[in-house]
Amino acid sequence: MTDKLGGEILDALFAVIESRRGGNPEESYTASLLAKGTGKISEKVGEEAVETIIAALQEGPDALAAESADLLYHLCVLWADAGIKPDDVWARLAERDGVSGLIEKANRTS
Repeated sequence: MTDKLGGEILDALFAVIESRRGGNPEESYTASLLAKGTGKISEKVGEEAVETIIAALQEGPDALAAESADLLYHLCVLWADAGIKPDDVWARLAERDGVSGLIEKANRTS
């Protein structure tokens, strides 16, 4: 068990992902994803989201936790590719704190 909290783990993961930018794609899966670009990274996020759903519906909590970790990793790669930092996401979540999800969704601009 780690002594880091969820946000700290994601922040640390993001730092590792950023450190792989421009790295050798033959030596780093992260570098290879970043080299392939937004389309491929987005595809992987979609694949991992589907696998997470399947785990939730058919495979149980352990598989769901494992697939969720894969999804979060690929989402962090997509953030890095787009120039978004975890703090940007945390700030958006903080803005929604205490606001009903239905109200927040209704107030979004397209």
